Amino acid sequence: MNRPLIAATALAALGLSATAQAAEPLKIGISAEPYPPFTYTSSEGEWTGFEVELGMAICEAMARSCEITPTGWSGIIPSLNAGRIDMIMNSMSITEARQRVIDFSDPYYFTPGAFVAADDLALGGPDDLGGKVLGVQAATTNATYARRALRDTVGDIRLYDQAEQVNRDLLAGRLDVILADEIAMTEFLERDEAAGYEIKATAPRHEAYGEGVGIGIRQDDDALQSALNDAIAEVRANGTCTALSEEYFGTDICT
Repeated sequence: MNRPLIAATALAALGLSATAQAAEPLKIGISAEPYPPFTYTSSEGEWTGFEVELGMAICEAMARSCEITPTGWSGIIPSLNAGRIDMIMNSMSITEARQRVIDFSDPYYFTPGAFVAADDLALGGPDDLGGKVLGVQAATTNATYARRALRDTVGDIRLYDQAEQVNRDLLAGRLDVILADEIAMTEFLERDEAAGYEIKATAPRHEAYGEGVGIGIRQDDDALQSALNDAIAEVRANGTCTALSEEYFGTDICT
């Protein structure tokens, strides 16, 4: 038996395996429920938006191929830890509670929560929510803030699985106020059906909102975390993040 040939063949196979593994695209987890203008499907059915484009720019800076992998928001962290996706890039705020189960890259943007209601509703801030029905998407920093800071103030807090469900119930008159990401609400208020509604106030800085929005990764995935941090710094320094932010929001939200 030709042992040197077998050894060489085995090494070659290992080399091919390592190359194939390195070539596998990173799976970027986003919520399967559209969250415009951050993530949504185009008229051609392709995922796009600020975070989709920025995510691909970050992957390019890392010299890695990536693919968008829609995942239900409520199960997105379990999907990450189970290895079905490699990172979460879906407006996920870096909070102490989440850092108990996953790690994060450096933040790439920060935006406060906003209270949205009908133009004629008298609402100057959280102190005016007595007797009101407030809607908020569950498993978000806004929901955490509402639970911790508003439960003794608001008449009724209603949680929803999807952001669009909250929007629809506001427009249908089943909610008095909604609390959601300010940038997403700015986009929502541009819709024809949202005429007559406005941002009344923004939520104050609170520990529920964490340090900003970062890319979620599995704990101890140090190599990916380092590569992501370098890539985030690069897309900020070369103007890519700012250009995409101004394209989608008309302002620079990059941290």
